[in-house]
Amino acid sequence: MSDSKLSSLAAGLRCVSSSENEARIFKKIALRIMPFLFLVYVLSYLDRVNIGYAKLQFGADLGFSDRVYGLGAGIFFIGYLCFEVPSNVMLNRFGARVTISRIMILWGALSTGMMFIHSSTSFYLMRFLLGVAEAGLVPGVILYLTYWFPADMRARMIAIFMAAIPVSGIIGAPLSGFVMRTFNGTHELRGWQWMFLLEGIPSVLVGIWAYFYLDNRPKDARWLSAEERSLVAIRVDAQVQVPHGMSNGIGAAVRSRVFWLLTFIYLFLIVGNAGFSFWLPQIVMDLGVTDLVTNGLVTAIPYLVAGIGMIAVGYSSDRRGECRWHYAMGSVAGALGLFVCAFFAHSLVVAVAGLALSYLGILSCFGVFWSSATSILKSEAAVVGIALINSISSVPSYISPFVLGIIRDATHHISGGLYLIALCLLIGGFLALRLPRMRV
Repeated sequence: MSDSKLSSLAAGLRCVSSSENEARIFKKIALRIMPFLFLVYVLSYLDRVNIGYAKLQFGADLGFSDRVYGLGAGIFFIGYLCFEVPSNVMLNRFGARVTISRIMILWGALSTGMMFIHSSTSFYLMRFLLGVAEAGLVPGVILYLTYWFPADMRARMIAIFMAAIPVSGIIGAPLSGFVMRTFNGTHELRGWQWMFLLEGIPSVLVGIWAYFYLDNRPKDARWLSAEERSLVAIRVDAQVQVPHGMSNGIGAAVRSRVFWLLTFIYLFLIVGNAGFSFWLPQIVMDLGVTDLVTNGLVTAIPYLVAGIGMIAVGYSSDRRGECRWHYAMGSVAGALGLFVCAFFAHSLVVAVAGLALSYLGILSCFGVFWSSATSILKSEAAVVGIALINSISSVPSYISPFVLGIIRDATHHISGGLYLIALCLLIGGFLALRLPRMRV
């Protein structure tokens, strides 16, 4: 064999060895931080949306109309909107360890405090404070993941993190129904009060754990060797090119067409997710499932399907290096599922299948969206831009549950609201196809 062929063979073997070493390092990182971040978001989302299960009981106890409930569910996002950007700036300055720990301890304490609400005013106040406490968690974690993973791995990592949403439903839906029925009347407390108490305490405990467990950046990770830390820094810095019209500076970024296109795409997605999350138990009850435990089990079905599907879509997006069409197809699936549920509301099986398809489509869009957004927004633009997109999108998060409450109060059914959400998802899918073509 000639020297040139031997040299080529040796170079090829070194390339394979380097690739295998790189895969091993990022697997090591994923196994270290992703299960913990997953647990954090399971508890966060459970504490955020367990109000939907409590509503099945406290609506009658406290005399809340659907409009009052919708306003209280949505007002969470006003607090979220006000404090999200400052929280992300704090994370970048003080680190994830302090920021995530602070967020979890405060929201866990406030979520537990929800057991003491007694009027619409106290309901609105506690939901607002809960939003203030939790502000910055999602954009903070997304920013945190950009420190640890290169662009071509982020869709699947964000999908794994976001899969906490369906898992919180799979666990929380039957658990909330069980607690509300089993503990109802114990020590003169209603079932919904026990639910807030028992589901809020774990967040405080995990928040304390976060302070001692998380590392702010790869350079702080003692469980990585110096060589491994160096490789991670090189790979993470090797980002895709910023598209025409974008800049690393936040001032130029927010004046760009692409930034506002990303913002409106996410805005329409959040309309769908907020309406779905806060009203799903009531939708299932409207389909005829009135027993609390059975309602929780049926509600878990869309979460289960969505959890499996969103990870598969995130993996497909990373493997193909494509985001636009993955997002658009997810939006179409979300809209189609809602149309099926609303049109076949007389058939429990078909309606629940429609809900499952819809939530699969909605949740699969999250990982794909943030993979694309974090590839476009870099440096200073990423720190503030990620939080700013999330903050602006908090507005429809507030409006969506409230509007659905108004529609249900007026029509005694939520089908009109489902059609409205489906339309928003279709608009978001169309806008996604207007994003610049990028391979990540």
